[in-house]
Amino acid sequence: MTPDQKKQAVIAFYEMMFNDNRPREAIARYAGAEYIQHNPHVASGKQGFIDYFDRMAAEYPGKRVEIKRAFCDGDHVILHCHQIWPGGLEYAGIDIFRLDAQGKVVEHWDVLQEMPAHSAHDNGMF
Repeated sequence: MTPDQKKQAVIAFYEMMFNDNRPREAIARYAGAEYIQHNPHVASGKQGFIDYFDRMAAEYPGKRVEIKRAFCDGDHVILHCHQIWPGGLEYAGIDIFRLDAQGKVVEHWDVLQEMPAHSAHDNGMF
């Protein structure tokens, strides 16, 4: 896969599970044989991923993510994202995905920062 194909696959995976609320289909279509999770709130493995995002869809209808930019470095794809949750919660996030030799997602890390009410500058988070 080319770097652009890897980025497009990860973006499709992320949008399907987060925005479309179809984590089971996202895992079936885009995940490899294993799925290793590093987010401490999500159980590792495919079923842990599905359970977490099914619960998030039920508890937070209308949640969405806007992908601001994507980078590819070898077998890793990095997304810079704006997460918007019901109730006024917004986050700037970095998601890192590792892909296997077939271009399937097999590992995930993330870092989230709540969007501040005030900033020392006008540059924005994105």
